[in-house]
Amino acid sequence: MRRDATVSNVFAMPDGENSPAGSASPGQSVERDHEQVVFCQDKHSGLRAIIGIYSTVLGPALGGTRFYPYGSEDAALADVLRLSTAMAYKNALAGLDLGGGKAVIIGDPAAIKTEPLLRAYGRFVASLGGRYVTACDVGTRSEDMDIVARECRFVTGRTTANGGAGDSSVLTALGVMHGMRAAAEHAWGTTSLRGRTVGVEGVGKVGHRLVDHLVEAGADVVICDVSAAAVEAVRVRHPYVRAVADVDALVAAEPDVLAPCALGGTLTEDVVSTLTARIVCGAANNQLAHHGIEKLLADRGILYAPDYVVNSGGVIQVADELAGFNFDRARAATERIFTTTAKVLAIADADGVPPSVAADRLAERRMSDVGRLRGIYLGTMGSA
Repeated sequence: MRRDATVSNVFAMPDGENSPAGSASPGQSVERDHEQVVFCQDKHSGLRAIIGIYSTVLGPALGGTRFYPYGSEDAALADVLRLSTAMAYKNALAGLDLGGGKAVIIGDPAAIKTEPLLRAYGRFVASLGGRYVTACDVGTRSEDMDIVARECRFVTGRTTANGGAGDSSVLTALGVMHGMRAAAEHAWGTTSLRGRTVGVEGVGKVGHRLVDHLVEAGADVVICDVSAAAVEAVRVRHPYVRAVADVDALVAAEPDVLAPCALGGTLTEDVVSTLTARIVCGAANNQLAHHGIEKLLADRGILYAPDYVVNSGGVIQVADELAGFNFDRARAATERIFTTTAKVLAIADADGVPPSVAADRLAERRMSDVGRLRGIYLGTMGSA
């Protein structure tokens, strides 16, 4: 009998010994650090998806669903492995009782995203029994999560009409602002940004909200964006904000703080070699172009607030939906990004390592120390 919907699981036990329950596609290797990687296919709807679960030691693996036209299944697998790992660290540092996971749907969302495809995807998420909880990411929206939720209850990032939190950029921007204040205190001995020049690259959903906070705080703001409309929208609200052509011009403006809020990879060797800012703190993911950039920043006396520490307000917001969304509660949790950032920077100084290494160590310590408690038998009482 022909199967139109298929799922292939690859498991890796936490002790590093593989215990396969199915197999990956030929030519693909699965990193042994991941607990589970799931390949999903539904021929009728055109769904091809991969779900990666890096760790569930703190709880169900939470992470968004990226819908993107990858050039190959290998490229999609590499992305889901990288992204799910990052989510485990982000969720740990955000103080959430959630592990790290991510999913990718292969294809152009503008061409193949349909209700049947999203509902088929929801069925595959449901088949994991709550080990993975999904949300929005590149190529997916809250409205899509509402459709996924018609087949699966392990969904966050839903519309407000359906009990969701709505636009997560609100708390993402707030969290970056708190991280920036913590970095300012570490660098200059004060949380105030009044009179400081802050260069913001990217003034889209998160960036324009960060500009609002910065203007209110009395900072001198310089912006750039590939979208002229986005720049104009900010300048209509804040006429005194300066706009420049691109990142090179932003660096040339000699900001005290550089806030990358666009796509990743802003901090290249060329950019860092000419950057005079004392602090880098922004909302963009994967700001470092490659490994080694963090050391170059440190060698030049530039304080880097790791992106996955300061931009976790969005995941804090969607995670709060699991308890029935309460904005005040989510905001209070987001405000703790200040304390976490300060702790990371203090550890970096004490250990003589870049802040990104300190952040990794802090996340790994929490995953180890709190995750160990799962081994304490609770008898018939059960756990929280």
